[in-house]
This record gives sequence, structure tokens and C-alpha cells, in this order.
Amino acid sequence: MNFSFANYNSEAFFDEMFMPEGQIRSGYEHLKTKFENLTSQDLLNRQQTAERSMLSMGITFNVYSEGEGTERTMPIDIIPRVITGLEWVEVERGLKQRIKALNMFIHDVYNDQNILNDNVVPRDLIESSKCYLEACRGITPPKGIWCHITGTDLIRGDDGKFMVLEDNLRCPSGVSYMLENRELSKQLFPDVLARTGVRPVSDYATRLHHMLQHLSERPNPNVVVLTPGIYNSAYFEHSYLAQQMGLELVDARDLVVADGFVKMRTTKGFEIVDVIYRRLDDTFLDPKVFNPDSLLGVPGIFEVFKQGRVALANAPGTGVADDKVIYAYVPRIIKYYLDEEAIIPNVQTYICREQEDFDYVMENIEHLVVKEANEAGGYGMLIGPKATPEEHEEFRLKIRDNPRNYIAQPTISLSRVPCMMQDHAEGRHVDLRPYILYGEDIHVMPGGLTRVALRKGSLVVNSSQGGGGKDTWVLY
Repeated sequence: MNFSFANYNSEAFFDEMFMPEGQIRSGYEHLKTKFENLTSQDLLNRQQTAERSMLSMGITFNVYSEGEGTERTMPIDIIPRVITGLEWVEVERGLKQRIKALNMFIHDVYNDQNILNDNVVPRDLIESSKCYLEACRGITPPKGIWCHITGTDLIRGDDGKFMVLEDNLRCPSGVSYMLENRELSKQLFPDVLARTGVRPVSDYATRLHHMLQHLSERPNPNVVVLTPGIYNSAYFEHSYLAQQMGLELVDARDLVVADGFVKMRTTKGFEIVDVIYRRLDDTFLDPKVFNPDSLLGVPGIFEVFKQGRVALANAPGTGVADDKVIYAYVPRIIKYYLDEEAIIPNVQTYICREQEDFDYVMENIEHLVVKEANEAGGYGMLIGPKATPEEHEEFRLKIRDNPRNYIAQPTISLSRVPCMMQDHAEGRHVDLRPYILYGEDIHVMPGGLTRVALRKGSLVVNSSQGGGGKDTWVLY
């Protein structure tokens, strides 16, 4: 029996494939035809093939919070998510605007501090941020770029318009899943991919490599990827990207500071390293400057960076713009530096350190999503409508104890996309993490990682919380 979307129910949510009356949205026509020309068993076989491929390629991540086997493959759904070229034009413009302003903000915060002196962003908010690094004061990184690689999370609400959910400027992960999801689409649906006119993402590693090389003034600079090691949750991605770029994957044991430079141990002796794509957090980078107990960093590397003798991507200190409380100020940040309104709006955000917002959150916590300022991966979060009265009270106490550390947002019904559930399709909530590279210019990869809340009714898309991924097709 052929597969059919006839019984698919969007359940009053904004559905990315079907309009409320059931008509197909632009861009999905070839995909729908292809699926309905296949049997349910054929599609199930393709889904299982995709899952086996992910496993055989070793595409895994680690879950630290569970006692049993912590290494997992990321679940994949084979029904792609489609975004039209017209929609993408606005997304691209909005993301370029945002990254440009955030880069100016980070530089200002660590240098002249005009935005703080003008009280557009409160000074105490910056100085109390866990990700603000006093050691970065007065630094100008190579080419004046702080946030070289960004993963900005976008969602769509009931009206189908994109909003920014959060910014990830420290060590954004997930791009390997974007690339491998596309490779699987090429294997499973090559004809549909060609007929639909999908923009490629396979040049990401090349673009990343060129961007990293751009940070050095030396011809043919020596670029490496620095990993915390095999036990890191994204270790697969570190090794994958190093391999794709043809670069050395190193950890702290491979690097040493000598003669004012960072050098890499090789079988032929020491080699000077010019650029480091680092995949470990700021405070682990240099035990001489940050966490003295860190065994993952390289003693003295920060001083070499300050002297301009090595480029670090992303630059230390970028995390100050990752703070979820700072996120609430980004529209003001864009207005301050660019004199423009934000092209992609934020989700409405209540800042618990502000009395009026604090009172509102206390009274309405059962309707809100509450987030801790510096947590990621779906941790440190309360989804009010899904939580118990005891959990509501627990978070009220946490907010009272440290209001600066929390924001709250309305519970948004994220848009949904059909997903394969055995022999039929059901809607599941999604977000989108596009990847933005800042080198000679700002380039937004046409697509990104669509993360899927595979648990029925769930709004949490993070892989560590049971989420999966699917390919994202951006059309020409």
C-alpha cells in the first residue's frame, strides 16, 4: 500500500508542509509526490537505512547526565524541511545584521564600553555575567572579529514568522549533523533533491577553512582544531570537521607555548601554530589565566593571543553575548550600533532582574518558559504548562534567590513538520540552527540543522533531551 499524507493532522499548529485547509505549501510538491509514490514499507526501509548509516559513520554525541551507555546516535527523520528562497532572503539579511551588531557589541564591551556608559545595556549586567572575562579588556582580536562561527536558533510561531530564540557564540555544535543529513538525502531522494532546486551546504568545510586562514597574515598559515578530547559530547564533530578541512586535530598535550608562540608537537619537531579553531570553553583555555585546575587548556596561550601571535576562533570572551539575559537586549544593541530595527525579532522576554518583569513571572510562571542565563542543551529550564505545581514553586525560589540568572518567555507553539512514525506521518515541533561564518564577509549557510522534538507534544528539541534532526532544504 502506498504511503499517504491524507490522514495527516496539523492540529491547529503552524505546519511547514501543509496549509490549514490541507493544501501543500510551495516547495514541498515534488517531495509529496515522491513519498506518495512509495509504499509505507519502502519509506520505513529508507528510514532504517538512514539510521544505520548514522551509526556506521560513528555520528554520535555523549549524554553526561545518564548512568547507562552515554554515547548515542542522533535520531534522524527522513522527511526534509523546506524553506523557500524568498523566505531565506529575509532570514539571511536578519542574521547578517544580528552578527554584525553582536560583534560590535563584544568589541565595545571589552574596549571603550560606550554602550555601557550610555546605559543602553546596564553595566552591572555585563560585570555579573559568568561569561564576561575581565582578562579580555583592551584586546582587539585578529581582523577585529570575535564571533567567527555562530549558530543562531530560530523558531516559527503560530503566524509562521521567524523569531530568534537564542544566540550561540561560544562553541556552537551540530554542523556535522547538517552535513550528514544532506548526504543521506542525496542517497535516499536524489531525484527529488535535483528537481526541487535545493541550495548546497557541502562547501561548509571549505568556507570554514578559508575563514580560519583569513585570520592570519601569514601565507599558508598553520591551522589546527583544538578538542577537549574523546569524552567531549561533540568529539565526533571535532574530528569530522578536522578531517573535512584536512587539518590536524589536537588536544592540550599536542600544544605548547615556547618563544612567544603556540607550537605543535610533530614527529619532525615543533611547528608554529597560527590559527586555532578551539572547541573548548573559554575558562578551560589557559590555566594560567582562567581555571587553574584545567587540564584541557594550554598554559600561556592567552598571552600569545593577546600579543596577536595566534588567532583563536571563536575569540575568548564571546560568551558575554551568549548570556540569555543579554539576548533580551539584542534589539537595542542592533539599534545602538547600526541604527536599524531588528529584521528578525526576538521572542518576547521577561528579565527577572527587573521588578515589573519579576512580578509578572512570579504570578504567571505556569504559563511561561523559564531559562537559566548560561545553561544550554535544554538544561536549567522550566516549561510552565508541562510542569507540576511543585516544580513551579521550586523555580520561584530559584528566581527569588538569583533573579539576574533567569529570563522567562511565553510558551510558543513551535511550528511543526511531518515526521515518519513507523508507517505514517505525524507532526512534530522543530526549530532551526543556521550556521554563520564571519571572515572576509559574513556568510550564512543556506540551511542549517533542523532539530525535532521527537517526543509527541514535546517542545524540547535538544538532542540531549530526546530530540532528533532532519535535513533543511533552502530553495533557490
